[in-house]
Amino acid sequence: MDTSFTPPATADKREFYALLAEQTRALLQGERDWLANLSQFSALVYGALGEVNWAGFYMVRGQELVLGPFQGKVACVRIPFARGVCGACAREQTVQIVPDVHAFPGHIACDADSRSELVLPVRVRGQLCAVFDIDSPRPGRFDAEDAVGLAAMLTVLVDATEWP
Repeated sequence: MDTSFTPPATADKREFYALLAEQTRALLQGERDWLANLSQFSALVYGALGEVNWAGFYMVRGQELVLGPFQGKVACVRIPFARGVCGACAREQTVQIVPDVHAFPGHIACDADSRSELVLPVRVRGQLCAVFDIDSPRPGRFDAEDAVGLAAMLTVLVDATEWP
């Protein structure tokens, strides 16, 4: 299967994410393993979105997040719910769009090059099981359209995956 993805130059964000959701569906078709699917999802997002220097998952373990499948530089391994953008997402179970991570109280600088961040909760059967985190070296890289598009992609992932 050809897993390469190049969005059309004229695609607006809504169209871009609709195409990515279809690519996600095709990529995960026939595979239910959570580790394989989260790894593939991270690679797809990292490769398809421009100006991204990290994309991946943190898995919920008690009151902390533990590093899961990702693409990018080495990362923080454990993040308490009480700290950082990922912790805020897990604690509040809401999307976090941060245009300037240096202005976010309690930000954890895993990569000094990161300037903006988007974190989405991942729920399975109504329970928070992970967060999906994307970082960019460009301030203000992410907006509500990115959050909506990635949430739709995560729905495809959740539905295609057998979770532990």
